[in-house]
Amino acid sequence: MPQSGSARRWLGRLDLAAPGGAQASARRIRLLEAIAEHGSITRAAKAVPLSYKAAWDAIDAMNNLAERPLVERSVGGRQGGGTRLTDAGRELVATYRAIETEQQRALDRLAAPQGRARAPSPERGDAQQLGLRLRRLAVRTSARNQFAGTVAQLRAGKVGVEVVVALDAQTHIVAGVTRESARSLGLEAGSAVLALVKASSVLLAVGDARTSARNHLSGTVSRVVTGPISAEVTLALPAGRSVTAGITRDSLDRLALAKGRPASALFKASSVILVALD
Repeated sequence: MPQSGSARRWLGRLDLAAPGGAQASARRIRLLEAIAEHGSITRAAKAVPLSYKAAWDAIDAMNNLAERPLVERSVGGRQGGGTRLTDAGRELVATYRAIETEQQRALDRLAAPQGRARAPSPERGDAQQLGLRLRRLAVRTSARNQFAGTVAQLRAGKVGVEVVVALDAQTHIVAGVTRESARSLGLEAGSAVLALVKASSVLLAVGDARTSARNHLSGTVSRVVTGPISAEVTLALPAGRSVTAGITRDSLDRLALAKGRPASALFKASSVILVALD
């Protein structure tokens, strides 16, 4: 999460997992570093801190899952034995810290102030945009169709408000909400929102269909999944988007919908649910 104020900074947490299941978390790496420093599992566990048992459980798990042991114990000798990292353990620690450093550099570039000169890169953006993308991904809903956009216009009536959501310069979705909902969501021009539409609320049409539905999205059938009674049809839209409709098998056959055929997705403004992201 970003820190506030002049010290605003994105901080990442790095966990590495090998194909075989070996995991390297920040705490486990600190444990390995403490073992290298102290040569004792007891002192290393206190430094992390971890219980003695938790420290050994972590070491056993890492050793069992790694291709080569990361930690080895020596018994006896003038020093009375101890614990040390193997070459594989030291390599893992160095690799983890190198990746962690590069991750933090990337996050620092994302959080750089707008006024600071930065080389253009499609992988870079500001911290606000990154946060917006993360909030979009965090939304969980049963709605089959989710569209990210910004409020382009609000048209208030006596009871309701018509909200025009711009997905891009060419594509817009219209939602109908109550005045109270518009206020509680804090909707205004430029607000970041998600527009949610259930597949069952989407109608499909082919040819020059005229309907009262406020929203018309034209595309090409990209996928058809059929069942004994119903079917799910997905249209590919411009800019890499898609919309899915749930229709009956009779409607599928009557419209002769098949992959590659042009079609339109239609849905009412009242069928659109808005989620505020700001």
